[in-house]
Amino acid sequence: MRLIFLLLFTNLVITLFASDSITYKEKYRPQYHFTPAHRWIGDPCGTIRHNGRYMAYSWGAATSDDLIHWNELNDHAIKGLPRDISAFTGSIVVDRGNTAGYGADALIAAFTSFDEHSKKQSQSIAFSLDNGATFQYYDLNPVIDIWSTEFRDPTVIWHPESNRWIMAVAKALEKKIAFYSSTDLKQWEWLSDFGPMGDSEKSWECPDLFQLPTEDGKKKWVLVISVNWAREQYFVGDFDGKRFIPERPEASPLYVDDGFDYYASRVFQNFDNPSADDVYTIGWINTWDYATATPSEWGKGIWSIPRKLSLYSTPDGMRMRQQPIGSLATLRKSPIKINRRLRPGVTKLHAISPFGNVYEMKLAIKTDKPDICGVNICSGNGYKVTISYDSQTKYLVVDRTASTDVSIPKFDRISHTRIPDKNGILDLDIFVDKSTVEIFVNNGEKTLTMLTYSPDTSTEANLFSLNGTTEVSLSAWPMKSIW
Repeated sequence: MRLIFLLLFTNLVITLFASDSITYKEKYRPQYHFTPAHRWIGDPCGTIRHNGRYMAYSWGAATSDDLIHWNELNDHAIKGLPRDISAFTGSIVVDRGNTAGYGADALIAAFTSFDEHSKKQSQSIAFSLDNGATFQYYDLNPVIDIWSTEFRDPTVIWHPESNRWIMAVAKALEKKIAFYSSTDLKQWEWLSDFGPMGDSEKSWECPDLFQLPTEDGKKKWVLVISVNWAREQYFVGDFDGKRFIPERPEASPLYVDDGFDYYASRVFQNFDNPSADDVYTIGWINTWDYATATPSEWGKGIWSIPRKLSLYSTPDGMRMRQQPIGSLATLRKSPIKINRRLRPGVTKLHAISPFGNVYEMKLAIKTDKPDICGVNICSGNGYKVTISYDSQTKYLVVDRTASTDVSIPKFDRISHTRIPDKNGILDLDIFVDKSTVEIFVNNGEKTLTMLTYSPDTSTEANLFSLNGTTEVSLSAWPMKSIW
């Protein structure tokens, strides 16, 4: 990720706060999303499952037993970096076969080294002998160097069919993903380039390569690419150990998320059970247009709730389904439930306001009659986030142009996506957490993720209907804090 460590000044300012001042109840701090105690985090890096626990970096280390409750280990896990080298985005593997020579089950980090003088980006490795708490910089780095200032964000996987390590890394401004192979994680051979294809307007970065289960019990390869410093696209296809071959190369771009703020996601490589069908991912809830201008004072950066990924069939080909991890239900408190036909205008949900913008809401909307209806959340004192659906055009619209009282450049935005209803029902699963909203539509067939930064006093919610013809079923749960 470009700029990620040019933001060190942010860390320096934030770390002036004493550790005992961290309450995890600071203004805008989410209560069931992972955030750092007092530093910047950007792209999730090194996301793995190993020895019964999950690990994630940025490049400070954090661990979890359930992907919900996190223990932040340190601010800087990679030790021994040369004075003028910074660590950008990357990945981690468990070297079961001791291919790199640091011992069986050593953890190896692959990441982009950024030279602060020449601005050159190359790929480096570091090794860990303490189960991932810290990594030692390899003294013969870089392991791949093409003398480019736009070459970054390696994902490394083990490819059993070729008995080799595979690296996917972005040639950012060429809009290409380069594939390399290695037997020892130190010597790498170029295999092929993929792209440009799909959304190729400005830049590609942060590639991720993995397999997902399909509805018929098979698996397909998926390549996710962050594009234009703003969102992610994905391709479904095949990887033969050398090349990625998309199923529908001429199709329109497929986007991972239709909101404003979901970027640089990575799946958790499962080294405890590599053949497992359960694939989980997290992403960075932010966009580079305003990433450094957000108003949180405790730190910068929020990671999404964990999502379970799979593929489902459509007439236009395979699509990726994203579902909130089921164990989030353990955070639910006592629910409120409403079933009614909406009258024209606004129906206030008085029981929501005490939740303090920390809740989950499931909303089922009957779409058999013409109407424009939906829900306002994070509402009050002139502020709100509006989620509306037009049953005739089938468009879901999210409007956060009045969500915050803080001046954030380029923050006022409206997003829309077309969502045909399922059997006359539109299902929304909405996760509200202080400064974030994540919406899962129709069992995860679409997602919309965004920051909000609503005022503390804007905690109301209300349903609305233009024609008064819509029936809704709503359940909402205040959520326990993970801190």
